[in-house]
Amino acid sequence: MSYMSDRKPHAVVTPYPAQGHVTPLLKIAKLLHLRGFHITFVHTEYNYKRLLRSRGANALDGLPDFRFEAIPDGLPPLENDDVTQPVPALFDSIRKNFLQPFCDLLHKLNHSSSQGLIPPLTCLVSDGCMPFTAQAAQRFALPNVICWPASACSLLSVMNFPTMVQKGLTPLKDESYRTNGFLDSKVDWIPGMENFRLKDMIDFLWTTDPNDVILQFFIELANTVDKNSIFLFNTFDDLEEDVLNALSSMFPSLYPIGPFTLLLNQSPHQHLEPLGYNLWKENTECVDWLESKNPGSVIYVNFGSITVMSAEQMLEFAWGLANSKKPFLWIIRPDLVVGGSVILSSEYVNETRDRSLIASWCPQEKVLNHPSVGGFLTHCGWNSTMESVCAGVPTLCWPFFAEQPTNCRYMCSEWEIGIQIDSNAKREEVEKVVNELMVGEKGNKAREKTMHLKKKAEEATRPGGRSYMNFDKVIKEVLLKQKTSLD
Repeated sequence: MSYMSDRKPHAVVTPYPAQGHVTPLLKIAKLLHLRGFHITFVHTEYNYKRLLRSRGANALDGLPDFRFEAIPDGLPPLENDDVTQPVPALFDSIRKNFLQPFCDLLHKLNHSSSQGLIPPLTCLVSDGCMPFTAQAAQRFALPNVICWPASACSLLSVMNFPTMVQKGLTPLKDESYRTNGFLDSKVDWIPGMENFRLKDMIDFLWTTDPNDVILQFFIELANTVDKNSIFLFNTFDDLEEDVLNALSSMFPSLYPIGPFTLLLNQSPHQHLEPLGYNLWKENTECVDWLESKNPGSVIYVNFGSITVMSAEQMLEFAWGLANSKKPFLWIIRPDLVVGGSVILSSEYVNETRDRSLIASWCPQEKVLNHPSVGGFLTHCGWNSTMESVCAGVPTLCWPFFAEQPTNCRYMCSEWEIGIQIDSNAKREEVEKVVNELMVGEKGNKAREKTMHLKKKAEEATRPGGRSYMNFDKVIKEVLLKQKTSLD
């Protein structure tokens, strides 16, 4: 179904500038484009250049009605410009430096539309971590729909940050509070998040610095977000029902429309395939290598785009995987190890040569959906969580930061689709849990539960399903409402 008229509606889509946010926001942009929208997708100049490097000089040429733009991020250049920028510096810069360049871009787009080169702006679709877009929307009298690219549960957590401060749960009094059992404190007063502990919450709360940039960013967000905001979520009702119910008492306009991938698969979109989002160059050998492996035999390992670890921890994972004797595909980004790369010994290479492939990045959804993949060792980022559910692949969970501990809690305790690994996991534990996931009883149970959720996700995104209908509703009642009144 397409909502075409003589003049297309025009959405400006703006992700937070990191891989885990660019991916879902580009999917939303593609979904809107398939429903007849002209799209302007806004990268930072830093990520714009990275995409040209990883995907080729023509990667951002776009289509006549799907254009890419870039704004400066106000940060000094990095020595290595192929890494994720420092998260605290980026949050600080978003608060201070993004509004003006973004408004300048909207002025430029308005000028182009007044000359008849592009359709007039209809709406903004903005990442929840880009709150300056709300001010821009007011200045330009445009509706601003917030796409929250993480779990609904993470938004509920953020909305409770100010209360956490009032209750003295954050910031921590000193470093010893990370290890003295304080993080085991019950947080049982948030409806929809019963039986949670402080250690299951977003880890930005575990700072000892009252002026911590990220903590302050989210406290400010919780205190200033308009209660009439319209939220889109990459989740579905059956997955986070209690949390969505609790959130709807704060924000009446919530639209769970996920998983985005499955919703996108409802429409032919081959022409949009070249519009990619990977900031690292993909290794396509991965899929060929999987062809040679037995069904369900491979453990896929990827810690996402931001996780870093010590060389020691990396070696524990490496030998744990080797000793499990299971075939594995391991994505090791150039910046995964703190302080440089790790050279795996010739002994290790010889030991694992016949049953392992190590690559720097890969097309993750293709990998997870390959019949050879039987398990996923993950950092529990929300995209990876949703992609594993959509592929019906159970997980080993090693959360690193942000809302990943929260996602891990859900995956292992609430939905029972994963097995948690200790944060300082030694090789013996890694070997044990890999075998448990791939051939053990717990792994079989997790596989069954994941397949059950996969079916629910497919039902939600089919025509007539709740996510599908929510998307229809947000287009007709929100995004096209203003346009209809203008036409």
